[in-house]
Amino acid sequence: MRVIENDQLLVQINKRGAEVREVLHKENGLHYMWSGDPTYWGRVSPVLFPIVGRLKNDQYLLGDDTYELTQHGFLRDVDFEVYEETENAVTFQYHSNGRHLAQYPYEFTARIRYELLQNGLTIGWEIDHSGEDEMYFSIGGHPAFRVPLVEGEQTEDYTVTLTPSSKHESVQYELRHSLVREKEKGVQLEPIPLRAALFQHDAMIFSEITRVSLSSQSGLGVEVDLSGFPFVGIWSPYNQEKGTMAPFVCIEPWYGIADMEGTNGQFQEKFGIQSLKKHETFQAAYTIFFK
Repeated sequence: MRVIENDQLLVQINKRGAEVREVLHKENGLHYMWSGDPTYWGRVSPVLFPIVGRLKNDQYLLGDDTYELTQHGFLRDVDFEVYEETENAVTFQYHSNGRHLAQYPYEFTARIRYELLQNGLTIGWEIDHSGEDEMYFSIGGHPAFRVPLVEGEQTEDYTVTLTPSSKHESVQYELRHSLVREKEKGVQLEPIPLRAALFQHDAMIFSEITRVSLSSQSGLGVEVDLSGFPFVGIWSPYNQEKGTMAPFVCIEPWYGIADMEGTNGQFQEKFGIQSLKKHETFQAAYTIFFK
């Protein structure tokens, strides 16, 4: 476990998956991240790569070759090494080194950097492609935040607020059997009161959103700046029998998305897919502010 801190925040990060496991706000004493209790969901903030979401039949095609990948890929389950480290920042690195070729026929290096701001944490990704053929991939974040944050508050005291891009029209998507279909364009992005029924059919997914706020009536909560990201998912596990949600909400910035219902399975034609030529590097970053 690696620790970075400043005057306001202390962050613990596990080398397995380079996953943030805890964020403590020193001024208010609150722990903002989900505990990872497997009763609901055993993860806290995994990094999703080389796919986001699920593939149709857990398979994809490259030409005539078929590969199998389970939901969200494999990077969240590998051990990273520390590449660079200071008191308030740390970068983790992972070389593929032929380990995943049966699932994913590309060689890559992934670096995940965490850097503290005054009351925020910036998460940066770099993907280097070292193979010969053009490389196709998706990458995404999946941080889970406790709701409610303090005793005496209820889930219903929280609101999700979405800020749309000023450059492109936002679109809402929905999941059916883990596959994506477009729900509506030009969505009305009014503040959304948090309630379990929002997640009855899995995550809410939007495109062209620059910022997501999850806050209570007291002002406590988080705000995620994801400017430039094409998609964001908002999710909490839903209990169908009880009609309840888990005591956390994930705000997930994505460069990629699950397969569309009508997919032909060809990876290079997948909706939202990213690509790199040999020796190119993909870079992206988002920031979480803790209020």
